[in-house]
Amino acid sequence: MRLVVICIGRLKQGPERELAERYRERFDDIGRKLGFRGLEVHEIAESRARDAGARITEEAASISALMPDKHVLVALDEHGKSIDSAAFARQLGRWRDEGANAVFMIGGADGLSPELQRKAALRIAYGSATWPHQMVRIMLLEQVYRAATILAGHPYHRV
Repeated sequence: MRLVVICIGRLKQGPERELAERYRERFDDIGRKLGFRGLEVHEIAESRARDAGARITEEAASISALMPDKHVLVALDEHGKSIDSAAFARQLGRWRDEGANAVFMIGGADGLSPELQRKAALRIAYGSATWPHQMVRIMLLEQVYRAATILAGHPYHRV
């Protein structure tokens, strides 16, 4: 199973990129032992179209072009549902066991296209606040790493 994170917007060099990379590397270390084939992060430049609808459409096409075959979509969306870490780990484990690739989508300032949101098997929110896409990426990568530690019985996650 491959995990793919597709983000609109780029992280600049600095502490945010370093933290995101740290969680991705930690996941790679433990994830291989659990049957995960890696965690890819793809950054897509924000559309420069004049209106929000055109930007969302362009960004959706770029996101769709990066999706692997046989995948389940997960949208990071402020209107999604809150899911605890243990439930998230169980869901990743189920998708892994089913042989599906998980694609996590983080939209830009205008959000994700309604079509991509409808196709999502799961829509996750990290609370009711609106978060910058850089922070959402870091929180997602931490939760993916935490999920792997839960599946492995590692003491990182404490209840």
